Amino acid sequence: MRLKNIKGAKEFVIKNQYLINEPEKYKGKFKKIFNNKHKIELEIGVGKGDFLVQKAISNPDINYIGVEKYASVLIFAIKKAEQKNLKNIKFILIDAICIDKIFEKEISKLYLNFSDPWPKNRHEKRRLTSDIFLNKYKRIFKGLKIIEQKTDNDLLYNYSLESFKKNGYIIIKKSTNYKSEFKTEYENKFLKKGKNINYIKVIKLV
Repeated sequence: MRLKNIKGAKEFVIKNQYLINEPEKYKGKFKKIFNNKHKIELEIGVGKGDFLVQKAISNPDINYIGVEKYASVLIFAIKKAEQKNLKNIKFILIDAICIDKIFEKEISKLYLNFSDPWPKNRHEKRRLTSDIFLNKYKRIFKGLKIIEQKTDNDLLYNYSLESFKKNGYIIIKKSTNYKSEFKTEYENKFLKKGKNINYIKVIKLV
């Protein structure tokens, strides 16, 4: 689906208090952004923000950061956070490939919700559960590594299961018909169409 460009979206996002500009300056020091010592959970591909905003509302003692590549999408997430006047959520406008240049040993949990499946074999390295990305994630976690993934794509689900296992993750839970409390905008659309939702939760000790 073609992404609709929203005029002025980038300017709005960059000037907004919910965006972390020049995030690389805070590498290893993101707790300063929130001015507390609460744990930080991260979503890559925050989209329009339904999932992460719901999480932030329900868990005021957890800090949330959402990463998104496109300002024309992120603008919706930021406006939702503004409407709720949330103090425990921030956003970063970057490509996920840069994730290990931004964070270092400070993330408690990672969410991968409805990521692009990149179905062609030649694009495998772009999948957010490929060896390349799993190696990047190793550097961002503080202590126990926890990843939760949701996808409508059955092939990506099976690929991710194998990739997690190959990279030393333990499968805590998996489902091909998952019903979640906190849903993304894509998830609601898929459920209305009767599409099953795949879910994986994994941990890694070291």
